[in-house]
Amino acid sequence: MDQEDEIDPRYELRLGAGRPLPDAIAEKLRSLVDSGMFKPGAKLPNESELARNMRVARSSVRTALQRLEAHGVVEVKRGVGWYVRRRAPVAESDGSAGLLVKRYPVADLFEVRIGLEALAASLAAVRATDGEIDEIAKYNAEHLDAADAPEELLRTDIAFHEAIVRASGNALLFENYQQVVGELTEWRFRSYREPGVPLRSGREHTKVVRFLRNHDPSGARAAMNGHLHRLYDGLPEISGEPLDSTDSGADGEPEWPNRSVGL
Repeated sequence: MDQEDEIDPRYELRLGAGRPLPDAIAEKLRSLVDSGMFKPGAKLPNESELARNMRVARSSVRTALQRLEAHGVVEVKRGVGWYVRRRAPVAESDGSAGLLVKRYPVADLFEVRIGLEALAASLAAVRATDGEIDEIAKYNAEHLDAADAPEELLRTDIAFHEAIVRASGNALLFENYQQVVGELTEWRFRSYREPGVPLRSGREHTKVVRFLRNHDPSGARAAMNGHLHRLYDGLPEISGEPLDSTDSGADGEPEWPNRSVGL
């Protein structure tokens, strides 16, 4: 192996059979923070550099960073990069570590995501400023321009949905959304390799933007529900009538499938 191909031992991952790669990356980054290599307030290497150092895909690095963000270890400054938080993160031993240490089925995560984002879209239609809506529309335009580039499709999709949740003005909703959606990043990245998904996604985003501009909370909620339900319908564990084609009425609830779950 050439010297330039050797992995920096500081970034070597502890991998195990069946262990998700983002978990190993998150553990390694947290250990680098705890060791003092990255001090409070310090800027982390960008996602591409971290991916090169660890010999992994950038999408896996982003998933790991989003999980650490949900637990107060790092924070993102839009257009600048990722930083170590100045305040101490929540200890994982107090039962509040949440999704970082417990795995949930994708369908469970998606059902919670639908509820959070539908509410966020409705609130954003009432509360978002013209500037915030312009930013949401800008991310959608970038998403449409991304064509078939999965990395760029993922980046713009994350930015679009996150901007809507931020525009809801509800900090608790945003915090819970970040935890849930961080667990879905790898799945979202893979979904953009499916034919037709990028174009359909952009068109459905455009419908959400239209209702936001019209300050129509019911329309924004319905458009977001339809967009996310279509993705939910495509999950392997979901069968039966698609949610977005059920006739549940303007104020009704979709007919959720009675799938086998355990709590």
